[in-house]
Amino acid sequence: MPGDAPSPRGLLGRPLALSPSRAADFKQCPLLYRYRAIDRFPEKPTEAQTRGTVVHAALENLFDMPAQLRTRESADLLVEGAWAAMCEADPALADVIDASATDRFVAEAQKLIATYYTMENPTAFEADACEEHVEIDLDEVLLRGFIDRIDVAPTGQIRIVDYKTGRSPGEMYEAKALFQMKFYALAILRTRGVVPTRLQLMYLADGQQLTYEPDRDELDRFARTLKAIWAAIRSAVATGDFRPQRSAMCRFCEHKSRCPEFGGTVPPYPGPPAGFVA
Repeated sequence: MPGDAPSPRGLLGRPLALSPSRAADFKQCPLLYRYRAIDRFPEKPTEAQTRGTVVHAALENLFDMPAQLRTRESADLLVEGAWAAMCEADPALADVIDASATDRFVAEAQKLIATYYTMENPTAFEADACEEHVEIDLDEVLLRGFIDRIDVAPTGQIRIVDYKTGRSPGEMYEAKALFQMKFYALAILRTRGVVPTRLQLMYLADGQQLTYEPDRDELDRFARTLKAIWAAIRSAVATGDFRPQRSAMCRFCEHKSRCPEFGGTVPPYPGPPAGFVA
């Protein structure tokens, strides 16, 4: 990260960075950001999150295959393989999906894949990249994330695709959904020098798509928004002032026992990460 001040560093020694998820956490509730990015309290994955991971892995592996082999049957097998690999790597997943529910769980993931095949034909094109890791410096803001898929047309036009295993959002929540995509569009602009032509969210639970066409001025404004979020995060990291913010999303939070909004007690702040200078 440029500048005289060292990067703030997380508990594992990596510089703290702004990802779409952590930016959304801070906007939703600064205390939630602290618990996830600074304290790193463990959270048990939900069944829906686990299913999403399986589906994403299957779709990533699908585009590693020759186009003619990217059939629905192949994708179903990839779902089974992804689930088996996850279970082997993390036996604790048995606490999330009971053995008696495995067949149902896999079938539900395959149903999402079936919906995907009604939305596009993966045998008809090649992806430029899948699960692309992006990490850029944005004027002293380190941006980091993974893009589900990047497509590049023969004309050079770029499409960013993100798979969602839930249902499409209502109009009131579209802006929140597009926040993540603008983040990735900005990363592509900075790494490839091209404004993506289309941002495309594919909702596999109901077969709907949300598309958006950004422009350069909009992405420049978005960059300023990210800088403001990062400045607020740096201030909170320096002072330890991460205030809770109650919202409808609180019902999904695992940290209520640590949240004063729900009668919980905030644990002592561990202090700024090693190497942090405000």
